[in-house]
Amino acid sequence: MTRLLAWAVLALSVAFALAPLVTSPFTGFTADQLPLPQIDPPVQPAGWAFSIWGLIYLWLIASAGYGAWKRADAPDWHRARWPLLLALGVGVPWLSIANASAVWATITIFVMAAGAIGAFLLAPGRDVWWFRVPVGIFAGWLSAASFVSLGSTAAGYGLVMNQTGWAVVCVLMATLLALLVQSRRPRAASYGLTVGWALFAIFVANGVALPGLVALVSLAAVLGALVLARIMAGGRA
Repeated sequence: MTRLLAWAVLALSVAFALAPLVTSPFTGFTADQLPLPQIDPPVQPAGWAFSIWGLIYLWLIASAGYGAWKRADAPDWHRARWPLLLALGVGVPWLSIANASAVWATITIFVMAAGAIGAFLLAPGRDVWWFRVPVGIFAGWLSAASFVSLGSTAAGYGLVMNQTGWAVVCVLMATLLALLVQSRRPRAASYGLTVGWALFAIFVANGVALPGLVALVSLAAVLGALVLARIMAGGRA
């Protein structure tokens, strides 16, 4: 069973990376997907930030390949593969889902994020660069992206607040989630740094407008928490 799961993670990692090649590109929700069109909403990071997906795809494949080759029967890898399999399984069709429905895209990206975070928290203490780091980057980006999707969708339906209000709320919620998750693995900086990458890109996209300033303060909080956590963590992973 452990070997089968290891190879399943590899197969889904490859399928996940290939999905953009066989699916219509997704660059944000189109005008006809939401009652109030969200064109460049303030919660969305600058476009260059999405280049991190190339790194995520390649590193997840390398991680899964190493796991299937060297750690197929390893119990510490095995327990983290289950939530990772969930994230990848939802991730393969996610672009198609996002092109079809903003609501379902938001729901499923939170499922992806939950799986990736679970895998990060269960990541083995060894093979840091082969598992914990790539999965941490994956989980960190999804932690931010899930709230970007929520902010765009909620504003697109005119729920309670406008674009700016949802951008501020979602940046703060993403930051709180990042601080909570990072506190569980204080020395595993790949997660927090990736959330920081997204927050910095939101700041760049907005400048000194309110969402940008909130993102900048949030970035400082995440980086400060990383430094403090590593000082206080001592030998903990």
